[in-house]
Amino acid sequence: MYSQRLSAYAALLFVIIGVAQLAASLLFYGAIDEQTLREDQARRVAELLVVSDRVFRLDDDRTAAVMSSGHIDVAVASTPLVGRSQTTDELEQISEQIVRWEPSLAKKSIHLATRPASGGRRDLVGSMQLSEGEWLNFQSHDISSMWPIALRAMWMTLVTALVSLGLGLVAIRLITRSLRRLSEAAGAIGQGRRVAIRESGPTDVRNLAHAMNEMQDRIARLLQDQAKSFEAISHDLRTPLARQKLAAELIDDREVGEIINASTDEMEAMLQSLQQYLRAQHLPAEPETVDLDRVLRSVTAPFRDQVRLETDGPTEIQSYSEPLIIALRALIENACHFGDKVEVKLERAGDEWIVEIADDGPGIPPEHFENVLTPFFRLDEARGRTTAGFGLGIPTAHRLLTRFGGTLSFASPPGGGLTVRVQVPRHA
Repeated sequence: MYSQRLSAYAALLFVIIGVAQLAASLLFYGAIDEQTLREDQARRVAELLVVSDRVFRLDDDRTAAVMSSGHIDVAVASTPLVGRSQTTDELEQISEQIVRWEPSLAKKSIHLATRPASGGRRDLVGSMQLSEGEWLNFQSHDISSMWPIALRAMWMTLVTALVSLGLGLVAIRLITRSLRRLSEAAGAIGQGRRVAIRESGPTDVRNLAHAMNEMQDRIARLLQDQAKSFEAISHDLRTPLARQKLAAELIDDREVGEIINASTDEMEAMLQSLQQYLRAQHLPAEPETVDLDRVLRSVTAPFRDQVRLETDGPTEIQSYSEPLIIALRALIENACHFGDKVEVKLERAGDEWIVEIADDGPGIPPEHFENVLTPFFRLDEARGRTTAGFGLGIPTAHRLLTRFGGTLSFASPPGGGLTVRVQVPRHA
């Protein structure tokens, strides 16, 4: 999401720069002085007269058709359009510049004048005597405008801005693609998944990808060391617990012996639950074909009549078998601890499969939906210390599901109890 915003901001910046460049260029070309416009008019007229004279010598009938354009009208007639040149500073300067551009025209009889046109504009009109007594009459539209210098310049500026904008957007796309990949990888890592990040792209992006890969390696080693340390501790604790059980059988007071045995069993169960939770932090799994119907039947079988299962028969998807089984078993066991009747239903929601686990127990207040995902969290009013469980079942299931791309959510039905919805992790 952040990389998409970055792309949008960068693209907007490029657009603003392009528009500002175009606007500045238009203002610049709009400020072109009249001298430049006169020089351009003189150059165009000089070229027109020289070329027209040559074309007339080759084919006098086609001179007007060949030399006329959308900006200049040309005609060949026996009388001049302009009998004599107007005496203005502007026309004198244009006349001098025509000769300066084409010295061969100095011996020609050229008459220049201006005529008002629509919209307050002025056209340059003129006549030049050709051979055999014919006159070349021409009319150049809008001598007061900055055409064609400004027009060509504006088009060049516009094309340059569009090309620069396109190249910039492509570059941003290439750069943010790597950032998008890193953003998605960071989200997956935050959920406890292991992601192999390709170290490609610009130097900074490559360095960041390398750092994230090293971070994942360190986290994985830390979790493995943590799990191995606890496994070693739990293994060592089982020996004194076994001796404690043996000693409890030798105590004459039966009530005291039962208390010691119950405490020993609780400690062993706690060690087992904690070990399973820690194992969920780094449990490896590969995607495989999983029959959800078969998985649910195997998980609910130990609870017999307490659980009612509702499925539509064999349902095969690409998922992660062991994490899914552990998560579902923990959730169904939790539901059976706190409810007399449990309903498990498999249903499809679009492209996803949902397992719904509903019990008729005391439920969980909505304000504690997030808290129950925390290890060892217990609700005092509903799940006191005398209640089975150590607050690790739901956190274990949540950890496994999020690591492999699934989700876990809760709902409180109107009639009481708790409904847990599991979005089955799928391998794309």
